[in-house]
Amino acid sequence: MEKIPGWIERMLMPKLNELSGEIKALHTRIDAVDSRFDSLEARIPVMEKMAEFEVRLAELERKLSVHA
Repeated sequence: MEKIPGWIERMLMPKLNELSGEIKALHTRIDAVDSRFDSLEARIPVMEKMAEFEVRLAELERKLSVHA
């Protein structure tokens, strides 16, 4: 492979390093979002159970009010 002329390398390297840093920052943000989704996903079964209990409670309250 031919050697890149020094002046081109001096021009491009700072930009390449900057892009590399931005890509790493983007990966970090994506990982944070993934973690948040994982956390929400873990809560879904609990939320579903709560919704079931609310429906059952409303049904029991309705039955009690009919018999009262």
